[in-house]
Amino acid sequence: MTAATASNPQREPVRLGGLGVNFLLDGDDTDGRFSLVEHPIAPRALAAPVHTHLDEDEYSYVLDGLVGVEIGDETIVAGPGQLVRKPRGVPHAFWNAGDEPARVLEIISPAGFEKFFPEAAVLMESPEPDEAAWGELLARFRLDMDFSTVERLAIAHQLVVDPVDDQLASPADRPGSADDV
Repeated sequence: MTAATASNPQREPVRLGGLGVNFLLDGDDTDGRFSLVEHPIAPRALAAPVHTHLDEDEYSYVLDGLVGVEIGDETIVAGPGQLVRKPRGVPHAFWNAGDEPARVLEIISPAGFEKFFPEAAVLMESPEPDEAAWGELLARFRLDMDFSTVERLAIAHQLVVDPVDDQLASPADRPGSADDV
């Protein structure tokens, strides 16, 4: 582990629909203790349906926007400066609850789950879902994912399930910004 690391240049950012993943620290940087990722989330995007980590705790610190979180039977909306704890073994989902992009810093402890995101991104690029590949990936990362909750969450929270890619860009980089004029 190096004394100071500003970002993880070995890993390219990935997108999973309306959820971006920017890799800041991975298990190699922290001796496996934790990983740190930044999640830009497109407006009104479902970042993840209800899922349960069997091995990891997640701590989400909201930097920008409003982030809705369902943890067990509780639903909250967190804003900038608020920290949300998502303990292992407890089903949870999260989404951008606002009409502007949101950003979250997420600590995942212990490290290892950050390696899920690039593999999931590849599977999401396929025009046809590969249920066997998804099943293997979820089993390997000991993750229970309830895809049947997508519709319920989208309706309940007025979410866009397939946001336009440019919604993950920063406001200045999106088409139609003041810089484009």
